[in-house]
Amino acid sequence: MRWLRALEQLRETREPGVLVTVTSVRGHAPREAGAKMVVGRTRAWDTIGGGNLEAVAVARAREMIADGRRAPESFTSSLSDRAPFEHGMQCCGGEVGVLLEPVVVPPVVAIFGMGHVGHELARILARHDVDLHLVDTRPEALTEEALAPLADADARVHVHRVPVLPELVLGELPTGAHVLVMTHDHAEDAAIVDAALRTTGVGDIGLIGSRAKWSRLRHRLETEGGFGEDELARVTTPIGLPGLVGKEPATIAVGVAADLLMRWSRDGEPASTGESSTVR
Repeated sequence: MRWLRALEQLRETREPGVLVTVTSVRGHAPREAGAKMVVGRTRAWDTIGGGNLEAVAVARAREMIADGRRAPESFTSSLSDRAPFEHGMQCCGGEVGVLLEPVVVPPVVAIFGMGHVGHELARILARHDVDLHLVDTRPEALTEEALAPLADADARVHVHRVPVLPELVLGELPTGAHVLVMTHDHAEDAAIVDAALRTTGVGDIGLIGSRAKWSRLRHRLETEGGFGEDELARVTTPIGLPGLVGKEPATIAVGVAADLLMRWSRDGEPASTGESSTVR
């Protein structure tokens, strides 16, 4: 089943695509109901029978990709010499129903700092279709035992055990990654935020902590880092839903996760170009 491997490839390269399925067949047709193919921006895998039927499906699928459409679409094609055609006559004599389902590129979230809040947040986000990157410099934070609650995750979990310089992981993240900074060390937080602001392709930057913490870090980023107002505006702090009170790790994690989910639902998650972030 090449179409199944193609879906996996699109996920790995973070490219949008469309899954095309023959849903119904009346009379004679080149493929049976259930036949599938996958259409990407420039490539297609497998076949639903070729000819005008497949050409129309591919063209419509690429229109959906270009327009960023997310809702499934369907059409019916009559395989008759009397039916209108765009890409050559196909007169098998039957009628075929086709379903086009967009393959949406999932969001990427990178949690820097797997302390109490980080682990609670990872447990929530792991129940969603996201690419989840977990980063920490402390070996005990990312042991198999510590990560056991994520064993049945729906998310794809990527673990980064980095003894020093966790900010280097930023360059490995896909374009558009949401970066959440919540390490055990304010100096480490500062280094990661500084690097995130310098890394091309990083999406939102969230920093856990108080307004006083941000005030001190902001001053440092302005005076020592040379960042301007527009660049510093990319950092959100505090993070989470402002109306959700409580300092328990689980409560903070719920607020942060809910804020992310609300923004993804409201704005939609833009498809990635498939390029990794780069540090300037």
